[in-house]
Amino acid sequence: MKKTAYFLLLLFLFSCAKVPVTGRRQINMLPESQLMSMSLTQYKAFLNDSKPISRNNFNSKMVNEVGQKIVRAAEAYLKQKHQNDRVKGFNWEFNLVDDPTVNAWCMPGGKVVFYTGILPYTQDELGMAVVMGHEVAHAIARHGNERMSQGLVLQAGGIGLQLALQDKPELTQNLLLQSYGIGGQLVMLKYSRMHESEADKMGLIFMAITGYNPEAAPEFWKRMAQNGGQAPPEILSTHPHDETRIADINSFMPEALKYYKP
Repeated sequence: MKKTAYFLLLLFLFSCAKVPVTGRRQINMLPESQLMSMSLTQYKAFLNDSKPISRNNFNSKMVNEVGQKIVRAAEAYLKQKHQNDRVKGFNWEFNLVDDPTVNAWCMPGGKVVFYTGILPYTQDELGMAVVMGHEVAHAIARHGNERMSQGLVLQAGGIGLQLALQDKPELTQNLLLQSYGIGGQLVMLKYSRMHESEADKMGLIFMAITGYNPEAAPEFWKRMAQNGGQAPPEILSTHPHDETRIADINSFMPEALKYYKP
């Protein structure tokens, strides 16, 4: 048990890094190159099944152009902060797929996908920049690596707990392990909400540097709020509630506006 604790402590110390903009310390235990390789395989398979819209299409062209602008601004910021290694090996790519789902996502290594279903909510280039800044931020913050690393730590903790309880009655073991599992899920959900909030803040900075007014962000999320139905309690959600998200964005807005030069 002690050896496991020492191992986790050493792993934490050697895999700790600072997230740009927020300065939060995070654990990235997995090689980013390995994640990028895995993501590329999944990304190619997704595009083969989804058939992205031609770049000659107006909206598809806009997704690519806004993505390139946001990335240039983000990389300039990282260079200024001496954090260029955050995007080492990234090969950014931006695609629009014909799907009514209201969604957009970014894989490790900079593979970004917008669904046509989100376009009525972005409405224009400015709204698209809000979403693009958020998705680019997820990749730069390496949230995917962090989520997988947290899962490994929880798994290791569960194994350690099983070993510590092996001499206890079976009922005691089951109750404590079940409690650990529920607690672990709540912790993962909490981090997921934090990642969303962090990507919002980073995205505001990146779009502001690009020359997009970050004050468009609250209006976009208000439109998105109209799309949702009955939301689960925030503690059980992967994303902050709309009211929380908009309030946090407005609270961070003065910092983002420092970077906005229209």
